Amino acid sequence: MKAFWKVLSAILRLLLAVVWLFPFYIMVVNSFKTKADLFKDTLGFPKHFIFDNYVKAAERLELTVSLKNSVIVLVLSLVILLLFTSMASYALERNKKRVSTVIFLVFASALLVPFQSIMIPLINLFGMAQLLKVWGLVFMYLGFGSSMAIFLYHGALKSIPVSLDEAAYIDGCGRFKIFWLIIFPNLKNITVTVAVLDTIWIWNDYLLPSLVINKKETMTIPLKVFYFFGEYTKQWNLAMAGLVIAIVPVMLFYFAAQKQIISGITSGAVKQ
Repeated sequence: MKAFWKVLSAILRLLLAVVWLFPFYIMVVNSFKTKADLFKDTLGFPKHFIFDNYVKAAERLELTVSLKNSVIVLVLSLVILLLFTSMASYALERNKKRVSTVIFLVFASALLVPFQSIMIPLINLFGMAQLLKVWGLVFMYLGFGSSMAIFLYHGALKSIPVSLDEAAYIDGCGRFKIFWLIIFPNLKNITVTVAVLDTIWIWNDYLLPSLVINKKETMTIPLKVFYFFGEYTKQWNLAMAGLVIAIVPVMLFYFAAQKQIISGITSGAVKQ
């Protein structure tokens, strides 16, 4: 009976994987087809691989400029987000006063607030402050990404004994040195987890940049892909190639760090 359930479980997992991967398969195979072949056989494998689709898609996407803009926004947002949220989480977790608990609950509760509910007031506020530029976008990502990051960091910090802080303090370390030399290195897995999750979010985000960025030369890849679809709606082979180009960097980053993601998610499950 156990063997039967194992086989059934494997079959169900395989079917689920096929369901999840099928849209990606459609996108990839059609990115190598001509326009005529795509409409003749959408699901089939390409008879001839047309690599020129990617060359044309890269030109239409202005890949060099849009890639540079996406990388700048991503790196700035990620560095600032990891820096502030890791320190904030450490202060909230190690400080056992009631106010720390209240502040943490406020951050945790913010996870339930949908972006659409504050979208218009936020854009009006930043517009009046003349901050609707790259730094304004980075600041918004810090605000919207802090809740999840602090929630994950806070859970991971519970697995790090307070005795490490106390031993370092006795040896003459200040609070700043204790965090950066002892605590933060022990948060490697959760840091990678937060970095990967936020990278996927920021890299693929369309809504926030579309509200903030209004100049062609500062558009990120998701914005370029949107206008690419609008301009070349009938050229689905080029559109599919453009989508593949857009998602490849973040997929490579995810696969490179997937072990740390699993370790980071479970790091706060057991308190030592």
